[in-house]
Amino acid sequence: MTTTVLITGASAGLGAAFARGFAAKGCDLVLVARDKGRLEGVAADLAREFGSVCEVLPADLLDADGLAAVAERLADRARPVDILVNNAGFGLPAPFPYNPVEDEERMLDLLVKVPLRLTHAVLPGLRERRRGAVLNVSSVAGLLPTGTYGAAKAWITAFSESLRVDMEPYGVRVLAVVPGFTRTEFQERAGMDVTALRDAVWLEPRDVVAKALKDLALRRPVSITGRHYRAYAVAVRHLPRAFVARKMARKRRAPADRPDGS
Repeated sequence: MTTTVLITGASAGLGAAFARGFAAKGCDLVLVARDKGRLEGVAADLAREFGSVCEVLPADLLDADGLAAVAERLADRARPVDILVNNAGFGLPAPFPYNPVEDEERMLDLLVKVPLRLTHAVLPGLRERRRGAVLNVSSVAGLLPTGTYGAAKAWITAFSESLRVDMEPYGVRVLAVVPGFTRTEFQERAGMDVTALRDAVWLEPRDVVAKALKDLALRRPVSITGRHYRAYAVAVRHLPRAFVARKMARKRRAPADRPDGS
């Protein structure tokens, strides 16, 4: 029986890496993103290298019709999806007080509302067949108070851990994928200046995906790639959150807004 995997944000970065990882395992794929041309390019590459069967489903998940189309595909019992990868997302270049509220609402919708809606669409079929999985791409940014992006990612991790308990009796696996800084287009699109970051902090998408697929097979609740990020995850559990929140807010604050002007 062939496994069918639907991946959002599949045209580049972690989404494309997940597509490649599942293609290497012989899965059929449903690739979702806004850019039809890029999706078709990914599909062609996977078909050529792995012989993959790829369905291209162009959709803007922030558009009501686009989101509905993907939800309908996930709920289609005649063409069942066995694994959902909620990967689509973006960040913003400034802290919350400096962003247009419309941009903040769009980010919150894509990081929270969209995975909630798509997961809700796929679960009835997974429960009925008593197999399958949901992978939700979170971030180490959600482990500490790191602005609204981190808050949304904290939600997706907590959602995943709770859903895992609810779905365990049905044989459905749920995994929160919690990467650190990964070499994708994410930082450039968000307008982030990452030039000061050392090479050692960066992860490769293929490594994040390989660790996630291993942890999924082992039925682990959370997947964190890299010893330094796993150590970080352990350490932050013991840090006073109020202290960390003040430190992180100071880093995010514009220089002119810092009380000491530094």
